[in-house]
Amino acid sequence: MTQETSDRPRVIVREVGPRDGLQNARAVMATADKLAWIAALVAAGLREMEVASFVPPALMPQMADAAEVTARVRATHPDLHAVVLAPNMKGVEAAIAAGATTIILPVSASEAHSQANLRRSRAEQVAAVADIVTRLHDGGPGRPRIEAGISTAFGCSRQGVVPERDVIDTAVALARAGADAVALADTLGYATPRQVRRLVRAVRAELGAVPLGNLHLHDTLGTGLANVLAGLEEGVRGFDAAHGGLGGCPFAPGSVGNVTTEDLVYLLESEGFDTGIDLDRLIRARELLSAGLPGEALHGRVAAAGIPPTWHMAG
Repeated sequence: MTQETSDRPRVIVREVGPRDGLQNARAVMATADKLAWIAALVAAGLREMEVASFVPPALMPQMADAAEVTARVRATHPDLHAVVLAPNMKGVEAAIAAGATTIILPVSASEAHSQANLRRSRAEQVAAVADIVTRLHDGGPGRPRIEAGISTAFGCSRQGVVPERDVIDTAVALARAGADAVALADTLGYATPRQVRRLVRAVRAELGAVPLGNLHLHDTLGTGLANVLAGLEEGVRGFDAAHGGLGGCPFAPGSVGNVTTEDLVYLLESEGFDTGIDLDRLIRARELLSAGLPGEALHGRVAAAGIPPTWHMAG
Protein backbone atom coordinates (compact mmCIF):
# COMPACT_ATOMS: atom_id res chain seq x y z
CA MET A 1 0.00 0.00 0.00
CA THR A 2 1.75 3.12 -1.20
CA GLN A 3 0.59 6.43 -2.43
CA GLU A 4 0.81 7.07 -6.14
CA THR A 5 4.13 8.50 -7.19
CA SER A 6 3.87 12.17 -8.11
CA ASP A 7 6.04 15.23 -8.00
CA ARG A 8 6.60 14.75 -4.28
CA PRO A 9 10.21 15.17 -3.12
CA ARG A 10 12.10 11.89 -2.92
CA VAL A 11 13.70 10.62 0.27
CA ILE A 12 16.06 7.66 0.15
CA VAL A 13 15.52 4.99 2.79
CA ARG A 14 18.57 2.79 3.16
CA GLU A 15 17.74 -0.53 4.77
CA VAL A 16 20.49 -1.56 7.21
CA GLY A 17 18.84 -4.64 8.70
CA PRO A 18 21.06 -7.26 7.00
CA ARG A 19 24.11 -5.49 8.42
CA ASP A 20 23.42 -3.38 11.51
CA GLY A 21 20.19 -5.21 12.29
CA LEU A 22 21.82 -8.63 12.46
CA GLN A 23 25.11 -7.74 14.13
CA ASN A 24 23.49 -7.52 17.56
CA ALA A 25 21.14 -10.49 17.11
CA ARG A 26 21.53 -13.42 19.46
CA ALA A 27 21.20 -16.00 16.70
CA VAL A 28 22.99 -16.34 13.38
CA MET A 29 20.62 -16.14 10.41
CA ALA A 30 21.26 -18.80 7.78
CA THR A 31 22.56 -17.52 4.46
CA ALA A 32 19.54 -18.80 2.53
CA ASP A 33 17.22 -17.03 4.97
CA LYS A 34 19.17 -13.78 4.60
CA LEU A 35 18.90 -13.93 0.84
CA ALA A 36 15.16 -14.65 0.93
CA TRP A 37 14.63 -11.76 3.37
CA ILE A 38 16.69 -9.38 1.23
CA ALA A 39 14.73 -10.42 -1.85
CA ALA A 40 11.46 -9.62 -0.06
CA LEU A 41 12.78 -6.19 0.92
CA VAL A 42 13.78 -5.48 -2.67
CA ALA A 43 10.34 -6.61 -3.84
CA ALA A 44 8.83 -4.10 -1.39
CA GLY A 45 10.66 -1.32 -3.21
CA LEU A 46 13.86 -0.78 -1.24
CA ARG A 47 16.63 0.35 -3.57
CA GLU A 48 19.51 0.90 -1.11
CA MET A 49 20.63 -1.67 1.42
CA GLU A 50 23.56 -2.46 3.68
CA VAL A 51 23.89 -6.17 3.02
CA ALA A 52 26.97 -7.19 5.05
CA SER A 53 29.91 -6.23 7.20
CA PHE A 54 33.40 -7.49 6.36
CA VAL A 55 34.72 -8.10 9.85
CA PRO A 56 36.42 -11.11 11.48
CA PRO A 57 33.85 -13.90 11.93
CA ALA A 58 35.29 -14.65 15.37
CA LEU A 59 34.16 -11.20 16.51
CA MET A 60 30.87 -11.16 14.63
CA PRO A 61 29.70 -14.64 13.53
CA GLN A 62 26.53 -13.12 12.06
CA MET A 63 28.72 -11.77 9.24
CA ALA A 64 30.72 -14.90 8.48
CA ASP A 65 28.95 -15.21 5.10
CA ALA A 66 29.51 -11.57 4.09
CA ALA A 67 31.34 -12.40 0.87
CA GLU A 68 28.76 -14.95 -0.27
CA VAL A 69 25.80 -12.73 0.59
CA THR A 70 27.32 -9.71 -1.17
CA ALA A 71 28.16 -11.67 -4.32
CA ARG A 72 24.75 -13.33 -4.47
CA VAL A 73 22.89 -10.07 -3.89
CA ARG A 74 24.90 -8.29 -6.60
CA ALA A 75 24.14 -11.11 -9.05
CA THR A 76 20.46 -11.46 -8.17
CA HIS A 77 19.55 -7.79 -7.69
CA PRO A 78 21.77 -5.80 -10.07
CA ASP A 79 19.68 -2.63 -9.64
CA LEU A 80 20.01 -2.64 -5.86
CA HIS A 81 22.52 -0.17 -4.42
CA ALA A 82 24.30 -2.80 -2.31
CA VAL A 83 26.37 -1.24 0.46
CA VAL A 84 28.80 -2.97 2.83
CA LEU A 85 30.85 -1.94 5.84
CA ALA A 86 34.57 -2.64 6.21
CA PRO A 87 36.79 -1.33 9.03
CA ASN A 88 40.19 -1.73 7.36
CA MET A 89 42.03 -2.47 4.13
CA LYS A 90 41.72 -6.23 4.55
CA GLY A 91 37.96 -5.90 4.78
CA VAL A 92 37.89 -3.47 1.85
CA GLU A 93 39.81 -5.90 -0.35
CA ALA A 94 37.42 -8.73 0.55
CA ALA A 95 34.43 -6.47 -0.12
CA ILE A 96 35.75 -5.48 -3.54
CA ALA A 97 36.41 -9.12 -4.41
CA ALA A 98 32.79 -9.90 -3.55
CA GLY A 99 31.59 -7.15 -5.89
CA ALA A 100 30.72 -4.34 -3.48
CA THR A 101 30.34 -0.97 -5.15
CA THR A 102 29.90 1.17 -2.03
CA ILE A 103 31.90 0.66 1.14
CA ILE A 104 31.34 2.39 4.47
CA LEU A 105 34.46 3.00 6.54
CA PRO A 106 33.55 3.56 10.21
CA VAL A 107 35.26 6.29 12.25
CA SER A 108 34.17 6.93 15.80
CA ALA A 109 33.89 10.46 17.14
CA SER A 110 34.41 9.01 20.61
CA GLU A 111 37.97 7.97 21.48
CA ALA A 112 36.67 5.38 23.95
CA HIS A 113 34.39 3.79 21.36
CA SER A 114 37.11 3.93 18.72
CA GLN A 115 39.42 1.87 20.92
CA ALA A 116 36.68 -0.62 21.81
CA ASN A 117 35.37 -0.99 18.27
CA LEU A 118 38.50 -0.64 16.12
CA ARG A 119 41.40 -0.75 18.58
CA ARG A 120 42.64 2.48 17.06
CA SER A 121 42.46 6.13 17.98
CA ARG A 122 40.20 8.42 15.97
CA ALA A 123 43.24 10.02 14.32
CA GLU A 124 44.65 6.61 13.39
CA GLN A 125 41.38 5.56 11.77
CA VAL A 126 41.13 8.82 9.80
CA ALA A 127 44.68 8.17 8.56
CA ALA A 128 43.64 4.63 7.62
CA VAL A 129 40.75 6.02 5.57
CA ALA A 130 43.14 8.33 3.74
CA ASP A 131 45.47 5.41 3.02
CA ILE A 132 42.62 3.24 1.73
CA VAL A 133 41.33 5.99 -0.55
CA THR A 134 44.83 6.58 -1.94
CA ARG A 135 45.41 2.90 -2.59
CA LEU A 136 42.05 2.55 -4.32
CA HIS A 137 42.74 5.58 -6.48
CA ASP A 138 46.05 4.03 -7.46
CA GLY A 139 44.11 1.01 -8.66
CA GLY A 140 42.57 3.00 -11.49
CA PRO A 141 38.95 3.59 -12.54
CA GLY A 142 36.07 1.49 -11.30
CA ARG A 143 36.92 1.81 -7.63
CA PRO A 144 34.05 1.49 -5.16
CA ARG A 145 32.41 4.54 -3.67
CA ILE A 146 33.78 5.27 -0.20
CA GLU A 147 31.51 6.63 2.52
CA ALA A 148 32.94 7.58 5.90
CA GLY A 149 30.47 7.01 8.71
CA ILE A 150 31.04 8.93 11.94
CA SER A 151 29.67 6.76 14.74
CA THR A 152 28.82 8.04 18.25
CA ALA A 153 28.42 11.49 16.72
CA PHE A 154 25.70 12.41 19.21
CA GLY A 155 27.09 10.83 22.37
CA CYS A 156 28.72 7.67 23.66
CA SER A 157 27.93 5.27 26.50
CA ARG A 158 31.65 4.71 27.12
CA GLN A 159 32.82 8.32 26.95
CA GLY A 160 29.66 10.30 27.65
CA VAL A 161 29.47 13.66 25.91
CA VAL A 162 31.20 13.84 22.53
CA PRO A 163 32.12 17.49 21.83
CA GLU A 164 30.49 18.72 18.65
CA ARG A 165 33.79 20.28 17.64
CA ASP A 166 35.31 16.79 17.62
CA VAL A 167 32.57 15.59 15.27
CA ILE A 168 32.97 18.58 12.95
CA ASP A 169 36.76 18.28 12.86
CA THR A 170 36.49 14.55 12.16
CA ALA A 171 34.07 15.19 9.29
CA VAL A 172 36.41 17.78 7.77
CA ALA A 173 39.40 15.45 8.14
CA LEU A 174 37.50 12.64 6.40
CA ALA A 175 36.52 14.95 3.55
CA ARG A 176 40.17 15.92 3.14
CA ALA A 177 41.10 12.23 3.27
CA GLY A 178 39.11 11.72 0.09
CA ALA A 179 35.83 10.21 1.28
CA ASP A 180 33.08 10.50 -1.31
CA ALA A 181 30.55 11.28 1.42
CA VAL A 182 30.54 11.72 5.20
CA ALA A 183 27.61 10.51 7.29
CA LEU A 184 26.57 11.03 10.91
CA ALA A 185 25.45 8.15 13.11
CA ASP A 186 23.60 8.29 16.42
CA THR A 187 24.97 4.92 17.52
CA LEU A 188 23.48 5.05 21.02
CA GLY A 189 20.23 6.81 20.20
CA TYR A 190 21.05 9.73 22.49
CA ALA A 191 20.37 12.51 19.96
CA THR A 192 17.66 15.11 20.39
CA PRO A 193 16.00 17.05 17.54
CA ARG A 194 17.75 20.28 18.53
CA GLN A 195 21.11 18.51 18.54
CA VAL A 196 20.41 16.95 15.14
CA ARG A 197 19.53 20.31 13.62
CA ARG A 198 22.60 21.99 15.07
CA LEU A 199 25.13 19.28 14.16
CA VAL A 200 23.79 18.62 10.66
CA ARG A 201 23.91 22.34 9.93
CA ALA A 202 27.42 22.75 11.36
CA VAL A 203 28.94 19.73 9.61
CA ARG A 204 27.39 20.53 6.25
CA ALA A 205 28.70 24.10 6.46
CA GLU A 206 32.30 22.85 6.74
CA LEU A 207 32.25 19.86 4.39
CA GLY A 208 32.49 21.96 1.26
CA ALA A 209 31.87 19.98 -1.91
CA VAL A 210 31.76 16.62 -0.11
CA PRO A 211 28.11 15.65 0.49
CA LEU A 212 26.64 14.82 3.85
CA GLY A 213 25.42 11.24 3.65
CA ASN A 214 22.48 9.50 5.25
CA LEU A 215 21.48 10.19 8.83
CA HIS A 216 21.83 6.96 10.81
CA LEU A 217 19.54 6.99 13.83
CA HIS A 218 18.77 4.59 16.66
CA ASP A 219 15.62 4.71 18.75
CA THR A 220 16.95 3.91 22.23
CA LEU A 221 15.06 6.73 23.94
CA GLY A 222 12.08 6.87 21.58
CA THR A 223 13.28 10.01 19.80
CA GLY A 224 14.26 8.39 16.50
CA LEU A 225 11.38 9.67 14.36
CA ALA A 226 11.50 13.11 16.00
CA ASN A 227 15.15 13.23 14.94
CA VAL A 228 14.15 12.22 11.42
CA LEU A 229 11.83 15.22 11.26
CA ALA A 230 14.65 17.46 12.51
CA GLY A 231 16.90 16.09 9.77
CA LEU A 232 14.23 16.72 7.16
CA GLU A 233 13.97 20.32 8.34
CA GLU A 234 17.71 20.68 7.68
CA GLY A 235 17.41 19.26 4.18
CA VAL A 236 18.56 15.68 4.86
CA ARG A 237 17.07 13.45 2.17
CA GLY A 238 18.54 10.07 3.11
CA PHE A 239 17.97 8.02 6.26
CA ASP A 240 19.08 4.60 7.48
CA ALA A 241 16.58 2.26 9.12
CA ALA A 242 16.29 -1.42 10.02
CA HIS A 243 13.41 -3.73 9.22
CA GLY A 244 11.74 -4.77 12.45
CA GLY A 245 13.72 -2.15 14.36
CA LEU A 246 16.63 -4.53 14.91
CA GLY A 247 20.21 -3.45 15.49
CA GLY A 248 22.77 -2.04 17.84
CA CYS A 249 26.53 -1.92 18.20
CA PRO A 250 28.08 -4.80 20.20
CA PHE A 251 30.92 -2.48 21.22
CA ALA A 252 28.69 0.33 22.50
CA PRO A 253 26.90 -0.82 25.66
CA GLY A 254 23.29 0.32 25.63
CA SER A 255 23.00 0.59 21.87
CA VAL A 256 19.68 -0.91 20.82
CA GLY A 257 17.54 -0.95 17.70
CA ASN A 258 17.65 1.34 14.71
CA VAL A 259 14.72 3.44 13.63
CA THR A 260 12.19 0.93 12.31
CA THR A 261 11.95 0.96 8.52
CA GLU A 262 8.20 0.41 8.51
CA ASP A 263 7.58 3.35 10.85
CA LEU A 264 9.98 5.57 8.92
CA VAL A 265 8.24 4.86 5.60
CA TYR A 266 4.85 5.59 7.18
CA LEU A 267 6.11 8.90 8.55
CA LEU A 268 7.84 10.03 5.36
CA GLU A 269 4.94 9.17 3.09
CA SER A 270 2.51 10.82 5.52
CA GLU A 271 4.62 13.98 5.42
CA GLY A 272 4.36 14.15 1.65
CA PHE A 273 7.66 12.53 0.65
CA ASP A 274 8.06 9.77 -1.90
CA THR A 275 10.02 6.70 -0.76
CA GLY A 276 9.00 4.34 -3.56
CA ILE A 277 8.37 1.65 -0.92
CA ASP A 278 5.22 -0.46 -0.63
CA LEU A 279 4.43 -0.33 3.09
CA ASP A 280 2.06 -3.29 3.06
CA ARG A 281 4.63 -5.56 1.38
CA LEU A 282 7.30 -4.25 3.75
CA ILE A 283 5.23 -5.29 6.76
CA ARG A 284 4.49 -8.70 5.27
CA ALA A 285 8.22 -9.26 4.76
CA ARG A 286 8.54 -9.40 8.56
CA GLU A 287 7.34 -13.00 8.32
CA LEU A 288 10.61 -13.95 6.61
CA LEU A 289 12.61 -12.02 9.19
CA SER A 290 10.86 -13.82 12.05
CA ALA A 291 11.36 -17.18 10.35
CA GLY A 292 15.07 -16.52 9.92
CA LEU A 293 15.52 -15.27 13.48
CA PRO A 294 13.10 -17.30 15.60
CA GLY A 295 12.75 -15.89 19.09
CA GLU A 296 14.16 -12.46 18.19
CA ALA A 297 11.81 -9.66 19.20
CA LEU A 298 10.75 -7.38 16.36
CA HIS A 299 9.73 -3.78 16.90
CA GLY A 300 7.63 -1.20 15.10
CA ARG A 301 4.38 0.56 15.91
CA VAL A 302 2.86 0.48 12.42
CA ALA A 303 3.30 -3.28 12.12
CA ALA A 304 1.78 -3.78 15.56
CA ALA A 305 -1.20 -1.49 15.03
CA GLY A 306 -1.76 -2.06 11.33
CA ILE A 307 -1.88 0.53 8.58
CA PRO A 308 -4.80 2.84 9.44
CA PRO A 309 -7.64 3.03 6.91
CA THR A 310 -7.13 6.79 6.68
CA TRP A 311 -3.51 6.49 5.58
CA HIS A 312 -4.18 6.56 1.83
CA MET A 313 -5.40 10.13 2.30
CA ALA A 314 -2.13 11.28 3.88
CA GLY A 315 0.04 13.82 2.09
